[in-house]
Amino acid sequence: MIRRLCILLSVPLLLVNAYAQPRSPARADRVIIVPKQIVIVRSGEFVRRVPGRKKATIRYPFVSGLRDQKVLSKVRALLNFEKIFDTSLKEYREFNWLDEFDYEVNYNADYLLDITFTQFGTSAYPDSQSRTIVINLRTGNVLKARDIFVEEKFTELARAVDEKLQTEVAELSQAAKTNEDGPSIVEALKDLKFEVKNLDDLSISKDGVTFLYDVGFPHVHQAYEPVGRYLFSYSTLKPFVKPGGPLAPFVKP
Repeated sequence: MIRRLCILLSVPLLLVNAYAQPRSPARADRVIIVPKQIVIVRSGEFVRRVPGRKKATIRYPFVSGLRDQKVLSKVRALLNFEKIFDTSLKEYREFNWLDEFDYEVNYNADYLLDITFTQFGTSAYPDSQSRTIVINLRTGNVLKARDIFVEEKFTELARAVDEKLQTEVAELSQAAKTNEDGPSIVEALKDLKFEVKNLDDLSISKDGVTFLYDVGFPHVHQAYEPVGRYLFSYSTLKPFVKPGGPLAPFVKP
């Protein structure tokens, strides 16, 4: 009887010990991301006129898991939601444009963190803005083209991306001819060109590098705006990747 009682008493202790075990340590080449949320509640005349927009939500990432606290502080500063679109929480509260602020993690491994932030809102028309940030988790700095590509080949690389843009522009120009504003749309499309200065706008994934090109046409012409997302595989980028740079491990010898 005493033996049986001891066995029964040991079961809760085993359960306590199991839950008390520390979690496995974070991997050094990535961060731990916990979503945080702020809800803005509006009142007054605006809500009486537009009751469906009483609330707006801001969802942002809180990161941890890096051993180097200096680098972690830099990463947290870069991901501060007030800096993404240069809008403070006070401004988000005072202006009634915002409906939702959110983020998506595109890549978090190999000492690279890629996050896209998007905010949606309504003024005269519904509108949105997006911004993608790629961070080197070894340094805490935003990744730039000069960090990952051979600078002497910037012009050649920009030309390769522009070829994809121009293919899209040609298709959109043809489609725009049926629009009553066709001539002005075609004229606007003619001015689009991907240049060396645009190479910093990129996104990293396991499949390759996507170069981003946001045009920002007026709402009435957005149907003829290029998607502006041009993926290049790592095998294609091999001649351009800087040896010893953050993308070097992705390029097979």
